Amino acid sequence: MDLWGQMVVFAQIVLINLLLSGDNAVVIAMAGRRLPPAQRRRAVWWGAAAAVLLRCALTVLAALLLDIPYLQTAGAVLLFVIAYKLLTDHKEEISAGAGAITLAGAVWTIVVADFVMSLDNVLAVAAVAGGDTALLLIGIAMSIPIIIWGSSFIMHLLDRYPFLLYAGGALLAYAACEMALKDKGLEPLFAPLSENGLRALPFAAVAALLSAALWMKRRGRVHS
Repeated sequence: MDLWGQMVVFAQIVLINLLLSGDNAVVIAMAGRRLPPAQRRRAVWWGAAAAVLLRCALTVLAALLLDIPYLQTAGAVLLFVIAYKLLTDHKEEISAGAGAITLAGAVWTIVVADFVMSLDNVLAVAAVAGGDTALLLIGIAMSIPIIIWGSSFIMHLLDRYPFLLYAGGALLAYAACEMALKDKGLEPLFAPLSENGLRALPFAAVAALLSAALWMKRRGRVHS
């Protein structure tokens, strides 16, 4: 590959990382927001490290894992559940005392969600890199500042505008449904649907998540 070709591939990897690292940043921000302020920075760094390490490991295994029927569906269900928990478990006001989530709990949520999302995401970067290990490693390394800065920025936004938490949950629900739609094991189930029907499913998943989360929040207010 000549220099111009490498520059084009590098630009593609940058763009892909900007897009794909957004999901990871949202998860870290939503989980870290529930921590006491003193532990937030640690959650960001641990979460970013987990995301990058998972991308490195899964780059080698993702192509094989994604051929396993229903694996992406299982991951989609897990990601949907995580999105639901992040929406329904958060507290509007958090103190450093009782009731605050632990750092270990937040990091575990981040690791599980990153694992699910990385199964699908690393294939895009690996495909663009075309087997060029150097470009692949550069692409993965570039995701570090994107995730760290992005999650810190999103966490600040969530503190200032709490309603954006639902936008983050909607993004995760949409990603979960998109993952299930790519599962080879479910192809016979989705085959009868039209193209417009398939496009509508992720939005239906978002509506279901937000409706359930808002219902639980309203129910909590009634019983409090």
